[in-house]
Amino acid sequence: MAIDKSRIREFPPVSITISGEDSGELLIGASRQTVAGGSEVEVRRELLGLVVAHARTGGSPVRVTTRDQESIGVLLVSPEGQIEEEYSESLDETVEPVPAGVETPRPKPQARRGEGPAAESAAPGRAADSFDSIVKGLEEGDPAPAEPAAPADPEAHVEPAPAAVRRSLRDSQSFLAVQDNIEPARKGWQGRVNNLGLSLGPGAAELAERADEHLVSRIYSGPRTIAVVNQKGGASKTPTAICLAAVFGRAGGSVLAWDNNETTGSLPWRVERGDHARSALHVLERSSHLLSDTARAADVNAFVHRQAADKYDALFSDQDIDGEHEITASEVDVLHAVASKYFNVILMDSGNNHRAANWRQMIGHTDQLVVTATTVEDRVEGARLTLQGLAGRDGRTAQLAADAVVIVSQEQPGHEKLAQLHAEKFRPYVREVHVIPFDPALKDGVIHFGALRPATQRAWLAAAASVAKGL
Repeated sequence: MAIDKSRIREFPPVSITISGEDSGELLIGASRQTVAGGSEVEVRRELLGLVVAHARTGGSPVRVTTRDQESIGVLLVSPEGQIEEEYSESLDETVEPVPAGVETPRPKPQARRGEGPAAESAAPGRAADSFDSIVKGLEEGDPAPAEPAAPADPEAHVEPAPAAVRRSLRDSQSFLAVQDNIEPARKGWQGRVNNLGLSLGPGAAELAERADEHLVSRIYSGPRTIAVVNQKGGASKTPTAICLAAVFGRAGGSVLAWDNNETTGSLPWRVERGDHARSALHVLERSSHLLSDTARAADVNAFVHRQAADKYDALFSDQDIDGEHEITASEVDVLHAVASKYFNVILMDSGNNHRAANWRQMIGHTDQLVVTATTVEDRVEGARLTLQGLAGRDGRTAQLAADAVVIVSQEQPGHEKLAQLHAEKFRPYVREVHVIPFDPALKDGVIHFGALRPATQRAWLAAAASVAKGL
């Protein structure tokens, strides 16, 4: 699929310069980053990786001016890593005017890179390796030569430049260049060197992480609802809802994790409890006031349980073991109206009964579907059946299933290959799939995001960024 040029972000301007066989420079606005490598192909690959990360940060394709010692060009680079050539031209030798009657010496053809003395017989004016040919040959490791350019004619008549045509100021564009100054690296070897007083730019891995952080930190123009589902119990729905809520909450959003179980759910067992025991049933009792014009923003705090470190709130299901009330579809509507008034991102944990009225009504409010599984086979099958059921219900739920994010959590240590195997089963059917490594801090007790291993935190951030793309 061709890159959509109407979505290209022109500012800040992006350019790449290859200054030799082992070094190059990326310029994004006023931010400059130098890259060194063992070969020119390696340098080009690293520079293009940084451009892809920049495009991913902005969520749209960018136009890149490229230049090396022998050619100039323009590339289009998408956030998905797609690269297209828009323009390419070799840099022929400039012909200086000479007085009449003086013989013009023929320029000696230069050797092409890597050809040595044999290049003495090369045709004059032959173009050097263009930047886009290097791009196309990155996987092969050896760029293809560019097409030969026509030799310049020193005696050709040059027409005088036409007079400048004035344009309407109504059609003028801003002369201000929006600078995207990149913060110095905090991680990797670049971050360690910066701790010594330098100011190196971030590497590709850190730029990708910053792009994910940017996605989850967006504030939406209205509430967004994420449903976490699997019709089989023990499929890591509650840990998934909690960790996604923590990622969005830590990023600065107004976030609610809501235990939408028709009776007693397990979310209250895995999060901090406030100084009260109120649940969704108490919200229903006070919903008229909470939805009224006289209600204050802080009034909802009497019904939710604040997660101090992870910066989100939790709404519990009914925890009365003697209770008989089951949440109805209309009550889901009321609770969702309250949640939508006070929170920007709503994560709905769910029960296992996909036929229950509250489960089906939750799907009606869902903007992004998250389907969970573990490395236990029947949980994987439960995830498949959940997706299959939604795909066959109606057009809207079928689209939710097709755009779903599937998250496979490793049940036990050493399940890395098994988790990847199960993840691959879902990839042809949904938008994105993520694997969460085993982490003992997810196994039992209250889940604190800061207690997770760095690799686990990074995996949850990537998963949350994929969810954010659907919001």
